[in-house]
Amino acid sequence: MRKRKPLNFTKEYMNKILSGEKTSTIRLKTNLKVGEKVQIIVGGEKLGEAKIVSIKRKNILSLTDEDAKKDGFKNKKELLKALRKHYGKISPNTNVYIVGFKLE
Repeated sequence: MRKRKPLNFTKEYMNKILSGEKTSTIRLKTNLKVGEKVQIIVGGEKLGEAKIVSIKRKNILSLTDEDAKKDGFKNKKELLKALRKHYGKISPNTNVYIVGFKLE
């Protein structure tokens, strides 16, 4: 059996992933493909497997409140705050990948 690629999260997102509130993640880079199965890793622990259901490329400026909600945040402002925390300085023109996933 092939080893699954990891999709890593910090512990703070565990409950939102398990409850289904978080169904996407925003990354600066990705090597994932739609249809691929990944290992969900939260805080260094295996949480389970998920299937990648969508990948969209957008720039920070065009992110919406809807994108934020799928990522487990109340709105775009809260999402941007978290992205800055994880990635440091990001500009409105920074391109990101919205990776949609479904726990299996």
